Amino acid sequence: MHDPATLPHHAIVTAPGASPSCCMLVLHGIFGSGGNFRTFTRALASACPTWAFVLVDLRAHGLSTSLPPPHTLGAAADDLVRLGSALPFEVRGVMGHSFGGKVALAYADRRRGELDQLWVLDSTPSARPFGMENVGAAKILAMLESFPAELPSRERFLELVTSHGVSRAEADWLAMNVRREGDAFRFRLDLAAIRDLLDDYFAQDLWPVVEQPDGRRRTGFVIGGRSNTVSPDDRARLAALAAKDPTLSVHILPNADHWVHVDDPEGLLRILAASLGG
Repeated sequence: MHDPATLPHHAIVTAPGASPSCCMLVLHGIFGSGGNFRTFTRALASACPTWAFVLVDLRAHGLSTSLPPPHTLGAAADDLVRLGSALPFEVRGVMGHSFGGKVALAYADRRRGELDQLWVLDSTPSARPFGMENVGAAKILAMLESFPAELPSRERFLELVTSHGVSRAEADWLAMNVRREGDAFRFRLDLAAIRDLLDDYFAQDLWPVVEQPDGRRRTGFVIGGRSNTVSPDDRARLAALAAKDPTLSVHILPNADHWVHVDDPEGLLRILAASLGG
């Protein structure tokens, strides 16, 4: 048995009155938490009642802030392996968005021949060596690192974020990590740990996980048509692989940007329910 303190925090979503036979891990993006997918997975569970959906707070996020370093994709994947052995359902699938999509690939590599479903939502397997210079998440990190450690109010945090050109909706989302400590407010995430995770995320090339089918797992990529996260070259590479491999599928949601589960939840639900037996 694993000490609960060594496991990532998680919540389980099932359809009302359902008795699921297996579960899927659901992984958020950088700066997020498992709760980002609560509304969507409630709809997905209702459509696919034989599945439970485990909303995970990845290491250094949400309530999983005490897991020790190293803070890498591999360590995050190992956290999930440990978590799986403590769950009341067999883990038969994993779905991850953005940063979580690459963690999902690393986890699937550790579970070769054991999973039925792998879903990667607007994330690329490619290494991006200049990601810390030009990708939005890294710019958000640099912005947060420039802020004072203590702020007088949550409103002041929102003012600082929006003054850097960040939308109010994204600022509100980031502010979910702001907590009162005495008379001051702090951003609760360890930004050094987040930087380590992003450094490793951009350094890792996980194409071998996609290119080497394990004979059992079905792999699906869902890409936002208006998102630039998956480059044209990577989209073409995925399409070429899917043309030769019946276990790989690629789906474009033309009206969605990066947040596919928010921008087109109905479209994403149709794709996943068709594959999961909903």
